[in-house]
Amino acid sequence: MGSGNWIVDNLNSSLETWNSKLTEIWTLLSTRPEDFKGGGVWDVIVNINDGLKAIAYALLVLFFVMGVVKVCGSFTELKKPEMAFKCFVRFILAQAAVSHGMELMTALFSVAQGAVTTIMDTSGLTAMSATTLPSEMVTIIEDVGFLESIPLWAVTLLGSLFIWVLSLVMILTVYSRFFKLYMATAIAPIPLSSFAGQPSSSIGVAFLKSYAAICLEGCVIVLACVIFSAFASAPPAVADQSLAAATIVWNYVGEVVFNMLVLVGAIKMSDRLIRELLGLG
Repeated sequence: MGSGNWIVDNLNSSLETWNSKLTEIWTLLSTRPEDFKGGGVWDVIVNINDGLKAIAYALLVLFFVMGVVKVCGSFTELKKPEMAFKCFVRFILAQAAVSHGMELMTALFSVAQGAVTTIMDTSGLTAMSATTLPSEMVTIIEDVGFLESIPLWAVTLLGSLFIWVLSLVMILTVYSRFFKLYMATAIAPIPLSSFAGQPSSSIGVAFLKSYAAICLEGCVIVLACVIFSAFASAPPAVADQSLAAATIVWNYVGEVVFNMLVLVGAIKMSDRLIRELLGLG
C-alpha cells in the first residue's frame, strides 16, 4: 500500500523490485535443472542429447582412428598386446562416456549443488534480507515542501533507474547460468567422444572443466548473496539531519546503489573467478 508520497512510493517500488529479484535468485540457486520451469526445458535438452549421440558415435570412431595413427608409428607397434589393450580400453571408456554422458553431467551438477546447499545452510539464512527504506528517511522526505521536493524527484528517478538496471543485470546473469548448463548438457556427447583418441582427449578434458566451472558458479553467487545480506542487515545510516533533504536522500541512495553494485559485480565476475581457479584462463 502506497504512503501517498510519490518520492517514497517510487523508492519503495524500486527496492521491492530489487528484493523480489534477490528472492528469485535465492530460489534459483537451490533449483535443479530438471525442475527449472516445470522441467519442460530439461526434457527438450535430454532429447537433443540423445539425438546427438548418433553423431558422437561416428566421431568416436574417427577420433579413435586418428589417435591410433598418431600414437602408433606402424602397424607392427599396434600389434603389441599392451598397445592394443590400451587403445581398446580408451575406446571402451570413451564409448561409456558418450552413452552415459547425461548421468555424468547430472552427477557433476549434484556435487556443485550440494556445495551450494551447504553454504546456504551454514550461513544461517533461509532467505535474503530485504532492503527497505528507513522510517527516518520516510519522515525526512514527507516533511519536505513542494519546491524543496523538486530536487528529490531527480534524485529518486536516477536512483530508481540504477536500482532497476542493477536488478535486471543481476537476474539475467543468474538465468544465463541455467542457459549455459542446458547448452553444455545438450552438446555433451560430441566433446566427450574426443576421449577416444589420446591427442584429441584434451577437448573432452576442457569441456568437463568448463562444465564444472558453470556448476560451481552457483557457489560464488550464493557467497556473494550471503555477504550482501550481511550488508543489508545494517542499512546505510541517515546522514546529519541538518543537511538539506536532497543531500540526505542522495547520500542514502548513493550508498545503497554502491552496495548493490558490489553484489552485481561479484555475481558478474563469478564466471571469471571460477575459470581462473580451475586454470581455464
